[in-house]
Amino acid sequence: MKKALFVIIMAILVMGLASCGSPKQKLYLFNWIYYIPDDVISDFTKETGIKVIVDTYSSNEEMYSKITAGGAGFDIVVPTGDHVSIMIDDGLLEPLDMTRLPGFKNLDPSAINRIKFDPGNKYSVPFMMASAGIAVNKKKVVNYEHSYNIFERQDLKGRMTMLDDMREVLGAALDYLGYSVNETDPAKLEEARLVVERWKPNLVKFDAESFAKGFASGEFWVVQCYAENVFLEYPESRWDEVDFFFPKEGTPMYIDNFCILKGAKNLDESYQFIDYMLRPDIAARVADYLMLPSPNIPARALMQVRPSYEFEALDNSTLKENLGRETLKLYNDIWRRIRVGS
Repeated sequence: MKKALFVIIMAILVMGLASCGSPKQKLYLFNWIYYIPDDVISDFTKETGIKVIVDTYSSNEEMYSKITAGGAGFDIVVPTGDHVSIMIDDGLLEPLDMTRLPGFKNLDPSAINRIKFDPGNKYSVPFMMASAGIAVNKKKVVNYEHSYNIFERQDLKGRMTMLDDMREVLGAALDYLGYSVNETDPAKLEEARLVVERWKPNLVKFDAESFAKGFASGEFWVVQCYAENVFLEYPESRWDEVDFFFPKEGTPMYIDNFCILKGAKNLDESYQFIDYMLRPDIAARVADYLMLPSPNIPARALMQVRPSYEFEALDNSTLKENLGRETLKLYNDIWRRIRVGS
C-alpha cells in the first residue's frame, strides 16, 4: 500500500514538474508561408515562455477572407500595406502603443517615409520591404529579356507560372503597359486583363504556394516569384543556374507589417513578440534566412548572408496602395474573369 502511494505521489510530482517546464502563455500568429524561421520562433519561446501557434496563408486575399469570416482567434497578422489600409477602414486592427515597441527606432526612415497606407504607423510595424520578380532556369531558357514579355513565349508553354495573387499579376500587366500598379481607370484595367489573357495559355497555373518547389525540381522553368521562396527551395550548390530579376518595366512593391488584431486576447504577448522581431540580432537572422535586405538599420551590420538584391533594386518599383472599395470590386471582377472565364 505504501509502495503504491509512493508511486502515485512520484507520478504527480513528475507531471507537475513537466507542466512547469511547458509554456503557459500563448500567442496566435497568422503569417505568410516561409516568412519566419522556426528557430527564431522557438528561441522566442525559450526566452519568454510564450508559445507561438502559427497558421499561414499565401495571399492577402486568403488572409483577409479568413479574418473577416471570424478568423481563428489570431492575435498578430502580417498584411501587406494595401491590406493594412483596408483593415484599418474595417476596424479590424488594434491601435498601437509605441511606448511598448522601443525597437521601432531601428527601422530605416527611408522605408517609413514611403508609407501612405498607415501614416504615423498607428496600426502597423513594417517587417519586410520587397517585391516579386521573375526567376528563370538559365540551363533551360536562353535568349530572353528581363521583361514580362517572357510570358508570351509559346516555346515555354507548360513550363511557366505566375502568382495566384490578383495585385501581383494585374500589377505586372499594368507595369508592362506603362500604367501604374495602382491604376483605377476601368479602360486601362481592361487592357491589363487582355495582356494577362494573352499570357495565360502559356502558364501551367497561377500558383502562390508550390511554385518554388516546382521550380527547384525542374518542373517549371520560369516563375513569377518572391526571391526568398525560390532560393530557400533551390539547392545552394546550383544557385548560379537561377537568374532572378525585376522586369525592366517595373514591379508592384510591398511592405509587409506586423499588426495586432482588434480584440486580441494576448495583447501583452503580442507586443513582446513584435518588439523581439525588431531586435537587430533577430531581424538579421530573419533577413539572412530570407536572403532579403533588412529595413532594420542596425541589423544590416549583423547579417552574414548576402541578400538576393539590395534596396536600390526597388527604385523602379511602386508600392501597392489601397484602391478603395469600388475599384477593388472591379479588380476582383477582372481577376475572376481571368481565373475562371467570363
